[in-house]
Amino acid sequence: MELNELYSQFNEELRLSRNMASRIEFYTTLNYIKKYIRKNDKVLDIGAGTGVYTQWLAEKGYDVTAVELAKPNVIKMMNAIGMMQNVTIFEGNALNLSMFEDRSFDFVLCMGPLYHLSSVKDKMQCVNEAKRVCKKGGIIFFAYISNDMVFVTETMLYNPNFLNSDQYEPAFKVKDGPFCFMTVGQMRQLMKKCGLEKVSHFAADGLSELLGDKINAMSQEQYREWLNFHFHTCEKSECLGFSNHIVYVAKNV
Repeated sequence: MELNELYSQFNEELRLSRNMASRIEFYTTLNYIKKYIRKNDKVLDIGAGTGVYTQWLAEKGYDVTAVELAKPNVIKMMNAIGMMQNVTIFEGNALNLSMFEDRSFDFVLCMGPLYHLSSVKDKMQCVNEAKRVCKKGGIIFFAYISNDMVFVTETMLYNPNFLNSDQYEPAFKVKDGPFCFMTVGQMRQLMKKCGLEKVSHFAADGLSELLGDKINAMSQEQYREWLNFHFHTCEKSECLGFSNHIVYVAKNV
């Protein structure tokens, strides 16, 4: 499915906010953004979607440039951002950021492109473009979708026939398209090939999708404690793969 068609049907602007379970990914990612971003950093948000992180950063006073490939998302982002003077929005492709000079940005988010890139060649091109436009010593966030957790959620939540289907390949590799999936080990290899230095590697939403009904039924006090537990465990190596969304934080050396 072509991305414009996908995102004309998929309600991306509500993905991180529709309930308590879905907000865990947003809260977790913001924790790490706040940890690593510096005052006066110039920010690039590649694959910005409908601008959730762009808007949050702009409201905090950062100069943000957003790039998004899917036209429906660009329109929604423009409507959400309105007339904010510190935001520039481009309709563009993460594989070609030629509109930007080398080392133009201090802080780079790449929170969506790897969700849709299947080949190692395209993944490396995406990563290397983000690296090229990031200043030396700058921070880059790369989000990806965990193959292993998708195997679990497809089996347990969405497709009762998944284990009898042709939707996965040998070694339990879930078939790509339109979303693409990686293991923790594959992401580590990709970052190593691209010469990036690890700063952090965290499970953005953990068990939130799998346990969504139970999380959404929690009291506010229980929810706060569950969030604290998630924050406590989200960088543990034994927990990384069992999260639908994972983020690798890299330093451009």
